Amino acid sequence: MDVYKNLREGEKGAWISIFTYIFLSGLKLTVGLIGTSEALKADGLNNTTDIIASVAVLVGLRISQRPPDKDHHYGHLRAETVSSLIASFIMAVVGLQVVFNAIKKFTTGEHQEPSLMTAIVAVVCGVIMYIVYMYNIRLATRIKSSAVKAAAYDNRSDALVSFGTAIGILAAIFGFPVIDSITAVLVGLLIIKTAYDIFVEAVHTLTDGFDEDELVEIEALVRHVTGVIDVRDMKGRMSGNMMFLDVTITVDAKMDVVQSHHITELIESTVREYNPYAVTLVHIEPAEYATI
Repeated sequence: MDVYKNLREGEKGAWISIFTYIFLSGLKLTVGLIGTSEALKADGLNNTTDIIASVAVLVGLRISQRPPDKDHHYGHLRAETVSSLIASFIMAVVGLQVVFNAIKKFTTGEHQEPSLMTAIVAVVCGVIMYIVYMYNIRLATRIKSSAVKAAAYDNRSDALVSFGTAIGILAAIFGFPVIDSITAVLVGLLIIKTAYDIFVEAVHTLTDGFDEDELVEIEALVRHVTGVIDVRDMKGRMSGNMMFLDVTITVDAKMDVVQSHHITELIESTVREYNPYAVTLVHIEPAEYATI
């Protein structure tokens, strides 16, 4: 099934994130310590948790590839979304820790002027992370993976954090060392914001939430299928990158079973053209006996 092939391909994005974060976290923590930059060390600490979050995404993608069994008739696709949820918790905890440590430094007045090397490292790391983001967001869009998309958003957040860190460090170098601690606080808040966005999307999916605008768009396509008189009801939910739709339509009461079945096949193929990973269940009612 193509959906499992895509999940395997999604692992590439997770592995790229893991290796990149391992390298960047080690670089930032080392240079941040040597160059006395709280902001760069905070950014490096953020990347260490990103390693854990990316591993959670990888595990989720692996579990999602398990075929249906007697306990999971629809497969294990939601494990991908669960991994996104776990990643958001990890990011939130780290974000709070970064904010707490930066505020502690700020209140105690422990400000040291960071070296120019820390700013250069922050910029280089930001560029690297943005390249990884571009790769993962394109991959997520192509394979329709919520977990890879969460990883991509995390990559983008980290790139922006690194650029912001560089700005804070430069301000500290030019005579405002307190800016370095303030930037660390902003880094922590941005980590928390990214965690919140990922959390909201994951919970929305796990509680069978569905984009209402997308549902209206699909309903319009179904209404234009030959033989459909009316669309009485339509519900949707996501399981990983699979879309499940339940549609109730009315048709001419004089149609026989073969003709009605042909309409259902037309609807299924129409929805698949809209989303190749959609599974549509169609319930047919005769027009004059249809109930609202």
